[in-house]
Amino acid sequence: MTIFRPCIDLHQGQVKQIVGGSLNDEGAQTNFISQYDAAYYAGLYKEHLLTGGHVIALGQGNDEQAKKALAVWPQGLQFGGGVTVENASHYIEAGASHVIVTSALFEGGEFSFSKLEAIKAEVGADKLVLDLSCRKTESGWHIATNRWQTITSLAVNSDTLVELSKHCAEFLVHAADVEGLQGGIDEELVRLLGQHTTIPVTYAGGARSLADLLRVHELSRGKVDLTIGSALDIFGGKGVTLDECIEWNHRQQ
Repeated sequence: MTIFRPCIDLHQGQVKQIVGGSLNDEGAQTNFISQYDAAYYAGLYKEHLLTGGHVIALGQGNDEQAKKALAVWPQGLQFGGGVTVENASHYIEAGASHVIVTSALFEGGEFSFSKLEAIKAEVGADKLVLDLSCRKTESGWHIATNRWQTITSLAVNSDTLVELSKHCAEFLVHAADVEGLQGGIDEELVRLLGQHTTIPVTYAGGARSLADLLRVHELSRGKVDLTIGSALDIFGGKGVTLDECIEWNHRQQ
């Protein structure tokens, strides 16, 4: 059954909601900057038992905020953003239930199974989430690294999903082209994920209302969960409230 999964996106040391495709060295197009820190949101999610959420550090300067969130709810949040084989265990020790990894698994734009094996050896596949965030190309979706600016050769397709599911606990998939735009989910991508994933997977990108939870449930046959960011009231959005998402989860569970 599709459930709502919460998020805390950190950029330049603040909780923000951004347009994913705009993120670069100079900054990003921003939809929302919170007056609250990451610990506040972690506490809110803990209070309502919203499990399986993720803290994502977008660039440098976010480590302090990330660790505050993880300390508020040990084992309640996943962490991603700059995770490498050298620091992965550090974030597990800081309280992350899982680490989320993308860029560290690529070398020269090519996926490296040796790097994957190294991270697995460090934290275990049961604590590893593979971030398959992607952008649409003429040949389909391809994983995008380096803050979604570098499109790699690895396609998000049935073969990739089946093979990589053997090496991790979950997938996290941001549709970078629609992330933060509140223009609707990428229905084709959600359908693909639902058809070919056998492990938990969270989709993020474009959600704008409670109806998107139902739509993801229908498209994926309940196999894909949904993150809602910019449209959510706690992030300045007007499309859906956190209370509505909590009620949705209660009905599903």
